[in-house]
Amino acid sequence: MWQEKIEFSGPYDFDLALSRLSMDPLNIVNQKNRYVKVPIYHTVPEVATVQAIGSTDEPTFLVSGQYDETKLNIIEKISEIFQWNTSLAKIQNHFLTTSLNKIFENHRGTPIVLDFSPFTTLVKSIIHQQVNMKFAISLTESFVKTFGFHIDDVYFYPSPETIANMEPEMLRPLKFSQRKAEYVIELAKQIVNGKINLEQLSKLSDEEIMKELIKIRGVGPWTVQCFLLFGLGRPNLFPFADIGLQNAIKELYELDRKPTKEEMLEYSSEWHPYLSYASLYLWRSIEPPIKELIVE
Repeated sequence: MWQEKIEFSGPYDFDLALSRLSMDPLNIVNQKNRYVKVPIYHTVPEVATVQAIGSTDEPTFLVSGQYDETKLNIIEKISEIFQWNTSLAKIQNHFLTTSLNKIFENHRGTPIVLDFSPFTTLVKSIIHQQVNMKFAISLTESFVKTFGFHIDDVYFYPSPETIANMEPEMLRPLKFSQRKAEYVIELAKQIVNGKINLEQLSKLSDEEIMKELIKIRGVGPWTVQCFLLFGLGRPNLFPFADIGLQNAIKELYELDRKPTKEEMLEYSSEWHPYLSYASLYLWRSIEPPIKELIVE
């Protein structure tokens, strides 16, 4: 068992990050004691714990894991997931001069937290297509708990190999539509067969990744944008078709209807080159306050 202390410059509000993570029942989050357990998708899966012991202005963390030989890899992975090398101060200063200034003041230091594996981002995004959030979360939870595995009560998504060997009929009892079941299985098969290499894909530009992934049946622009944002942490993504963003903009600009794509393009023009952070903070602006999410 090892433990490492990590410090860097703020602002970085881990409590707001935990509040978003707590919305997913698959995540083991303790908001009172300010920690989350993270599934590490290595060749040999393991669990790491990230606990905040500092403040928003002086962020300090304890990262702990099981095996000394994987310590450096885990710290690097955790730093990537929680985007500890990104200057939120620079991003905050940019948005204080825009129409999102109040939202960025209210949610100062909220980081983008990546999904724990790029593959799970794609799987989750396909599952979440064209259904409301409550059902999407429930469907994802059932899928992972039925076909995945767990270590120390931390659930891991099933591997591409496991999913590739499924038949759509196996997912139908979980309330998957026939097409959605086919899409998830087809994605896994393409990865197992080597037609898609997510590690190599991550080295390409946003446009190149979009071009490659939309070739996959069931993967459209919205799914690719979610992958770029929450799978790879690309900083300038704005999913125009996302209902949550549409609702947040409607509320921000006091519209009597959802904004058109043209209006969203116009509103977002001043948010470049940090559209991903604009997306996150807009989502955050219509989510429940953190105090309503904490369970003692």
